[in-house]
Amino acid sequence: MGTTEDLKYVDEKQGSKIESVSAESLPSFEEAAVTTGAPTEKVSPLGYHVDWISVVFLNISKMIGTGVFTTPGSILKGVGSVGLSLIFWVIGYLFAAASLGVYLEYAAYFPHRSGADVAYLEKAYPRPRFLMPTAFAVQSVILSFSSSNAIVLARYILVAAGVDATTWRVRGLAVGAYTIIIIIGILSTKWSLRLSNAIGVVKVVTLVFVAITGLVVLGGHTRVEDPHANFRNAFEGTSSNGNGLATALVKVNFAYAGFENAFNVMNEIKNPVRTMKRFAPISLTIVFILYFFANIAYFAAIPKEDIRTSKELTASLFFTAVFGNSRAITALSALVAVSSFGNLLAVVIGSSRIIRECGRQGVLPYPRFWASTRPFNTPLGPYLLKWVLTVIVILAPPAGDAFNFIVNLQSYPENVFRFLLTLGLWFVRKRRKAMGAPRGEFVAWNVVLVFTLLVNVYLLILPWVPPEGGIYAGDVSFFYATYCIVGLAFLAVSGIVYVLVIVLLPKWGGYTIRQLLERLPDGAQANRLVKVPNDQVAEWDATHDEHGDIIEKKDSHSPVQSSAPAQAH
Repeated sequence: MGTTEDLKYVDEKQGSKIESVSAESLPSFEEAAVTTGAPTEKVSPLGYHVDWISVVFLNISKMIGTGVFTTPGSILKGVGSVGLSLIFWVIGYLFAAASLGVYLEYAAYFPHRSGADVAYLEKAYPRPRFLMPTAFAVQSVILSFSSSNAIVLARYILVAAGVDATTWRVRGLAVGAYTIIIIIGILSTKWSLRLSNAIGVVKVVTLVFVAITGLVVLGGHTRVEDPHANFRNAFEGTSSNGNGLATALVKVNFAYAGFENAFNVMNEIKNPVRTMKRFAPISLTIVFILYFFANIAYFAAIPKEDIRTSKELTASLFFTAVFGNSRAITALSALVAVSSFGNLLAVVIGSSRIIRECGRQGVLPYPRFWASTRPFNTPLGPYLLKWVLTVIVILAPPAGDAFNFIVNLQSYPENVFRFLLTLGLWFVRKRRKAMGAPRGEFVAWNVVLVFTLLVNVYLLILPWVPPEGGIYAGDVSFFYATYCIVGLAFLAVSGIVYVLVIVLLPKWGGYTIRQLLERLPDGAQANRLVKVPNDQVAEWDATHDEHGDIIEKKDSHSPVQSSAPAQAH
């Protein structure tokens, strides 16, 4: 296996051989693969606050949020039996592990790019030019809200406080808590990571407590009368309905969502590939073990039918069944609320980098605004966007089905891009081979890629199968596949935006889209898409390289200034 000390490759564009690629020159190797998209920042303007502990807890804190406390009921409803429900948690782990292999291989090829999906899709699909960045940016911006978890956080705070959870109490508290989280993220990356790590420890301790309590329940040492009832005939009632099974798998995936969170801050990690190879799998495996034993605990303490109808408060039912109306219920509900808070903090840290990368690609208006790290050395613009959209989605939708619908809606386009991401890895490998690049530090097995593709196909197709009981018998009160339709509509909007902005308007306006590299005073870099009149394209191309940077004259250290009156796009 090659190392960064002896890498040799041929730059496909320039035809020049570059020898002895060191870690410091690795960004040039990354840029050689694709000349469109966000520029590689050789030195992270956001600093290097992410160590191995933060890698572990960024993943753990995003995975352990609300899923394991809220989704067991809907998963049991979808699969029909306790036995299959537990198997689905194992399947979810295997799928997450396979997907993690895909991310690790991309990270080995592009270690200096944050943003995970947005960066890797850009590298996998450079043609048609700007299509993938535009499509991903549109859906990322539209769906970049965290309302579901904020609402669950508010509900658990109210349960812990012993206050009735009315609709507007929940919404007001959700907005207030989320505002605090955004402010923490804006003010300091270092301290937001430290807080995330501390809450991550609380999460792990909480689930360990739940797991141990479940074992005590199984031993018959609590007030639960028959702790083995749900495990007798564990597969009784197993559903064969494709829609229910697909919906259950979507919920399981939602619970594991976050195994990739640390990849969003790759460029803020020293020795990123080695760190991710060691600690990303550890974080996922820890969460799987905790999830599995937490579900065992739920099934030991709560009657099957109560779990099926528990909606978002499964953990509260568990505390009530084991401890009764005691102070322990309040204390443990508070711990779940803390877990939800930490989840939201980990989510906004990672997703703010995704939005920043979309902005740095140039396909969003005002790329300097998205790329800038001023005034607090944090991505202020992406944080503000997250806050605005999340507050709107918390306040606007009617109460009732909003939670399940939003979870499913966010998952469907994500599964489309996850399928494309896995498929695109073969394209990246092919281009690397053509460039003469050596084998990467991590290469996923082909069988892992095939498994990941098949699961994604399953998640994309089976939700269209009608549930038992008719088209209104899904986990929402309206048409069962509405979230699929809306998710595809978002993707269609992305395609329409691309065709209009990148294809039709330049054709009608007599100009060509080019990217211009901009360097900000804080060290950040971004591309800005500019309109170059067609009769001046040749001059533009002669004075700018493929990355949009101005070419310096050989006889002068001053850059050539293009005389083309290009306009910001």
